Amino acid sequence: MSLNVITQSFDLPDGRTVTLETGKLAKQADGSVVVKMGNTMLLATVVSNKEAREDVDFMPLSVDYKEKYAATGKFPGGFFKREGRPSEYEILISRLVDRALRPLFPDDYHAETQVLITLISGENDVLPDALAALAASSALAVSDIPFGGPISEVRVARIDGKYVINPNNSELDNADLDLIVAATKENIMMVEGELKEVSEAVMLEALKVAHEAIKVQCDAQLELASKVDKAYPKREYSHETNDPELKEKVKEATYDKCYEIALAGIADKHKRTDAFNAVRDEFLESLPEEEREEKEKLVKRYFHDVQKEAVRKAILNERVRLDGRKLDEIRPIWCEVDYLPSAHGSAIFTRGETQALVTVTLGSKLDEQTIDGAVIEGTSTFMLHYNFPPFSTGEAYPIRGVGRREIGHGNLAMRALKFVIPEGEANPYTIRVVSDILESNGSSSMASVCGGTLALMDAGVKISKPVAGIAMGLITDGEKFAVLSDILGDEDHLGDMDFKVTGTADGITACQMDIKVDGLSYEVLEQALEQARKGRIHILGEMAKTISEPREDYKDNVPRIEQIIVDKEFIGAIIGPGGKIIQELQKETGTVITITEEGEFGVVDIVSNDKQSIEKAKELIKGIVAVPEVGEVYIGKVKNIVPFGAFVEILPGKDGLLHISEIDWKRIDKVEDVLKVGDKVKVKLIGIDSKTGKLKLSRKVLIPRPERRGHDKK
Repeated sequence: MSLNVITQSFDLPDGRTVTLETGKLAKQADGSVVVKMGNTMLLATVVSNKEAREDVDFMPLSVDYKEKYAATGKFPGGFFKREGRPSEYEILISRLVDRALRPLFPDDYHAETQVLITLISGENDVLPDALAALAASSALAVSDIPFGGPISEVRVARIDGKYVINPNNSELDNADLDLIVAATKENIMMVEGELKEVSEAVMLEALKVAHEAIKVQCDAQLELASKVDKAYPKREYSHETNDPELKEKVKEATYDKCYEIALAGIADKHKRTDAFNAVRDEFLESLPEEEREEKEKLVKRYFHDVQKEAVRKAILNERVRLDGRKLDEIRPIWCEVDYLPSAHGSAIFTRGETQALVTVTLGSKLDEQTIDGAVIEGTSTFMLHYNFPPFSTGEAYPIRGVGRREIGHGNLAMRALKFVIPEGEANPYTIRVVSDILESNGSSSMASVCGGTLALMDAGVKISKPVAGIAMGLITDGEKFAVLSDILGDEDHLGDMDFKVTGTADGITACQMDIKVDGLSYEVLEQALEQARKGRIHILGEMAKTISEPREDYKDNVPRIEQIIVDKEFIGAIIGPGGKIIQELQKETGTVITITEEGEFGVVDIVSNDKQSIEKAKELIKGIVAVPEVGEVYIGKVKNIVPFGAFVEILPGKDGLLHISEIDWKRIDKVEDVLKVGDKVKVKLIGIDSKTGKLKLSRKVLIPRPERRGHDKK
């Protein structure tokens, strides 16, 4: 069997070669490509149905990224030992690719389309996520599916002041900027990442560096597609039924009314929605009854387009927003901390019609999250979980577990805050922040960042600086443009950009951007970033009115953690054979004790709500790690009695022999006549055997020697 394998290669700026290959694997898919860089290989496939389902007026696109454990020679965890539901990391990568691809399908293309990206070979230090969108776009490029690409994604990091494209995982430890950027040859489409208080100018420069690398990758895809017969021409389709005459009637009857509502400054989301719906329903009522049901779906689709155009024109022409605000005006903010008395930390953050109730829980190392992926593994001591219940938007629908959007928003808020979380001795806790959205009308992930900051300070976590977040929007017709601060849900839906920026007063800590329009200039982005900076400073000022710095101490119900640093050689002694010693320590003191090896030392965490229990555990552990010194006196415990003496524990886990001749100055026939197991006895360490390390103890040297009879007589 002959294969028609087609390849195309390009080089990354550091000289690494990336190869695109099609024609060898998964040939029954509409498009399939293997992307290879070193030993890292991803297979991307795309299949799109020829016909759309009836009454579908959106793009039913699903994107799934999956890592095979065999790709890195690992077994999956769990009982079944097979890949199961996607990890949070896989979901986040799927979202990144989805957000880059979705805007580029034709507006009237409604066939169900599935993109699958699989890591089939991996390397421990190479992050495959930066290649996922390249693989997906390449599969679309060699297919006959209509698509406005190609696009590609790269990771750009600033390491020691230099920008690096697709760095290895270990290099990111020294990065102060880590962004994933997606773009076509002409336009940036999507940005997501974390930063360590960098300036807006540095972030813009990073976007430009990333875009230059992406242009090379788009050219490689076009070159690959030019060699594939199936790629041209793209398939023909007709997924929409249209009525141009009805469309024009809808616009004539409703445009001016929608324009008036857009300028009315109705701050209440539900009242504003009702006003728009009343205009639509009024038009429907004007249709003959026999036509109404038949044309209702078309009318709703056309009315949505009219509403979108009217709102956008009103903002561009009048520079006034749906709720009456100026373009750069932030909605009213109110905050409260310590709202939940039993939580370790809590806060309410409300901005306009968006409200987050945020809690903080402090735990020990036993509460760390284990990360067990095909490429990335380890533990996490800081988690942020975001929940979006249906009542937050006044809706009722079944809750089917955590959705991808919730995972994505939670990850963004986590990245925003993690830079200010203290490390080492300044923070011995595992921290879980939970943001429950109680009301939503735009920018709930940014409310989670603000509420998270307040709740962390309420809990007494010594964050380095407060962090706030703001969502920016954009309306443009190609000539005029309006940058909107603190966007509403409607402005997000009807606008051309959703740009979320978080940071301290000194710089950006995280960002997420989705652009839905072609030709967005860097000048517009620069204005959006500056407007976001000013908005962020305003929000930080409002938050500071409630709480401006962390509480001096944790609350009474927070478990206390104290740390002891010991030499690595003592870790085994503290744990004991089969964990016997550490289990006895925990039982005796009523504490939870964990040990982590860090370099040449062991970090011992002692956790308890009771200070005395912690002190008792500390003393016992100090005894274990103490080195017996010749000449020192100890209060020991008799552990065992033998014919020639007694074994006495002078320090935890350290026994010495008290020979029968060293018990007393007088002759003793049986040890049991003087000592019993469990007795406390004062002894002195008189020697340590140089070969065996055995300890030699004496009791008699601590007892006055009796005078001999006749000793003073001459």
